Amino acid sequence: MKKFIETIKNIFKIEELRTRLGYTFLLILIYRLGCFIVLPGIDTTMLAKLQSTSQQGLVGLLNMFSGGAFGNASVFALGVMPYISASIVIQLLGMFVPYFRKLQMEGESGRRKMNQITRYLTILILCIQGPAYIASIHSQIPGAAFIAETQLGWSRFAYNLVATIILMAGSMFVMWLGERITDRGIGNGISLLIMIGIVARLPYALVAEVGTKFATTAGGGPIALIVELIIWFLVIVATIALVQAVRKVPVQYAKRVIGNRQYGGVRQYIPLKINAAGVMPIIFAQALMLFPLLFSRFDATRGIAASLSNYTGFWYNLIFGLLVVIFTYFYTAVTVNPTMMAEDMKKNGGFIPGVKPGKATVNYLDDIMSKVTLPGSIFLAIIAILPAFARIAGVNDSFASFYGGTSLLILVGVVLDTLQQVESYLLMRHYDGLMKTGRLSGRSGM
Repeated sequence: MKKFIETIKNIFKIEELRTRLGYTFLLILIYRLGCFIVLPGIDTTMLAKLQSTSQQGLVGLLNMFSGGAFGNASVFALGVMPYISASIVIQLLGMFVPYFRKLQMEGESGRRKMNQITRYLTILILCIQGPAYIASIHSQIPGAAFIAETQLGWSRFAYNLVATIILMAGSMFVMWLGERITDRGIGNGISLLIMIGIVARLPYALVAEVGTKFATTAGGGPIALIVELIIWFLVIVATIALVQAVRKVPVQYAKRVIGNRQYGGVRQYIPLKINAAGVMPIIFAQALMLFPLLFSRFDATRGIAASLSNYTGFWYNLIFGLLVVIFTYFYTAVTVNPTMMAEDMKKNGGFIPGVKPGKATVNYLDDIMSKVTLPGSIFLAIIAILPAFARIAGVNDSFASFYGGTSLLILVGVVLDTLQQVESYLLMRHYDGLMKTGRLSGRSGM
């Protein structure tokens, strides 16, 4: 405890770190307040059905990413999801389109161009998602809730247009907040805003679970609650191990003599992450698992659709886990480029001991990634289906979502990433790090 208090004091002794933390907390506060500002022209007392239906499936995922704003019909309802979707599209184009592949290899200038293209694509996606979201609200809440139409005499088209513009402005403002946090605050801004939305749900979920355990004798009481919290803690520890696990590939750099000085000749390591895909495979798999719902309209396929839509059922979780494994390999292939890594090593005079430069190095790195991705993908699939086992064991639905899946992975990944930046500031000022032994290593990105 004394060590922890001393670390907190050291954090606030560093003026730059103190300023960045204050700036980050201020922008997060603005974001959270915006999540409760409802779109103009809607009666807030009639949003109960929208809030209840925004807790399941892909819609529940969108509501989680927006910090509950999606279910509140907030001006921030679309949140950062359009930007994330645009970023994924640009990453995929970087794999298949030569122009984007060239931009990826141009360094900082290429990154700026890709960011600009991502913003334009985000606006295009918002032009599609905005009207779709408004149409969804119209279908889920009573028509009397739209005061602008029933009392002010606005036409449906006029209100939809204004509401879409407001949603677009809100989403772009959230994206701007995330970029400001990244530039002038602590951590990755977009990821941090998503994490805050997830954390905001945790106290309510925990209170609901406590109420469930103590409501009846069948709930299990304090013993069952303690066992659940211990298991949750062990799952968090295992998730941290998955996020931080790397396979170190040794790289030797050739000696170079420039003037009277010798450069190179040192051995470094390329850290290949076991879970290089992050949380994206689970998101892709969850989106794909919504397709069976389309077959629920037909009598012949209604039974199959019901089986594949049961979140705690065997077939749903088996297919869901297999999809996570497949998408992990796919997204790893998109994000990790052994050819580019081999070329960078060759340009800088580096080589892997015992492996020839060029094609042999590419094959060696690709073989290692294939081997380390297998256990990583299986472990990720287990984490993805853990909430289903928690529900079967009697855990409340809202609290069960924190036993795995996107909630836990994003939470762990962003916290580690942010703590790593805080620790780097402490070490630069010759203070002790956040841990007694070892060093924190965050994730490379969402």
